[in-house]
Amino acid sequence: MARKSNRGNGAIAAVLGAVVLGMVGMAFASVPLYRVFCAATGFGGTTQRATAAPKQESAAVVTVRFDAETAPGLGWDFYPLQREVRVHLGERREIVFRAVNHTPQPVTARAVYNVTPTKVGIYFDKLQCFCFDEQTLKSGESKDMGVVFFVDPDLMHDRSTSEVRTITLSYTMFRAADQRAPTASAAAPIN
Repeated sequence: MARKSNRGNGAIAAVLGAVVLGMVGMAFASVPLYRVFCAATGFGGTTQRATAAPKQESAAVVTVRFDAETAPGLGWDFYPLQREVRVHLGERREIVFRAVNHTPQPVTARAVYNVTPTKVGIYFDKLQCFCFDEQTLKSGESKDMGVVFFVDPDLMHDRSTSEVRTITLSYTMFRAADQRAPTASAAAPIN
C-alpha cells in the first residue's frame, strides 16, 4: 500500500512540476507574444510596418496630429516640426521630429509610439521611422529624424473606424536601457 501511495505522490509531484515549468515558460513568453499580437491586430494603438504604400490614394482625407514627449531625466528636447498634416488615405507622407541633447554627455534613447484612437492602429502604417532604432546624440547635438507613413484606405471601409477624421501619432522618448554611468577608468583624466 505504501508503494502505491509513493507512486501516486511521485505522479502528482511530476504533474505539479510540469505545471510550474509551463507557467514560468508562459511568463517569459508573454511579453514577446503580446508584442506579436499587438503588431498583428493594432491593439492598443500599435501601428503597423509596411514595405510600400498603396498604388492609389483615396479621395478621403484625415488629419494626422503629432505629439512628442520625453521621459523625466532624459535631458532632451523632442518635438515635431509640424504639429499636424492633412493626408489622403493611401498617401505616403514624411514628417520630421527634432531632438536636442542638453546634457554634458552622449545619450542614447529610444522612442515608443502609439496612435489614438487606438482602434485605428491597424490602419496606420510606417514605412520608415526613427523609432525602429535607438538614437544617440552627443552633448549639445541636434538631430532631425523622420517618419514616413500612410493611412490605409481600408480605414473608411471598416464600420468601427469609418467615422475617424483625426488621428494622433504620439511618441515618448526614453533613455535606452543598456546605458551605464561611466566607470572611473572611463572618466576624463584630471589635469
